[in-house]
Amino acid sequence: MYNLVMKDLKLGINPWFFILPLLTAALMLIPAWIYVIVPLYFCFITIPNVFGGFKSQNDLMFSTLMPTTKKDMVKARITVIVLLELMHLLAAMLVSLFTLRLYPNIDYLFFAPHAGFWGLCWVMLGIFNIVLLPMYYKTAYKYGAAAAASNIAAVLFAMVAQGAAMMVPQVHAIFYGAGLDRTGLQLSILAAGILIFAALTLLAYRISVRRFLEVEIL
Repeated sequence: MYNLVMKDLKLGINPWFFILPLLTAALMLIPAWIYVIVPLYFCFITIPNVFGGFKSQNDLMFSTLMPTTKKDMVKARITVIVLLELMHLLAAMLVSLFTLRLYPNIDYLFFAPHAGFWGLCWVMLGIFNIVLLPMYYKTAYKYGAAAAASNIAAVLFAMVAQGAAMMVPQVHAIFYGAGLDRTGLQLSILAAGILIFAALTLLAYRISVRRFLEVEIL
């Protein structure tokens, strides 16, 4: 599996997509912006282009020539995807620490980049994975419908979460009101988001393996 991961990192993915997380993270410095768009750029830009690159390189056939199993092929690819997701989220989270200090008194219409917000972003990418990966591994080749459906799912979650924070008093208090001063609550939301991301991604991996084992590679 290690060789498959290194193949993707060194040969399969354009180096630009390892720089992109730093560039999108810089958008966190825009005051009172729609910060949820920053991790969504991974969904909008990175995944379609990376999967398109794999398809154009005929990566599936190349990988089957290597001494590996289908299970390892899925595990390696998901490992690379999660690595890219971590780069996007961790870079943005780090920059957001400066954002909160640069604009301490600003009024946010959309989510402010506190820990609870990042917990929601982890959940959003977990939902993205659970939709994208099982759909993609029906063929491990066609990615268009899977990318479209997973992007729609992620955007819908972001819209529902933002709407709830604006209109539901209890949720509004957590993300805009007194809940922002409760560090334990904010960190709990972040931890819960990370756990949900891990659980959804693991489930996506297991479903993907089961589906890919049924794919006939000619």
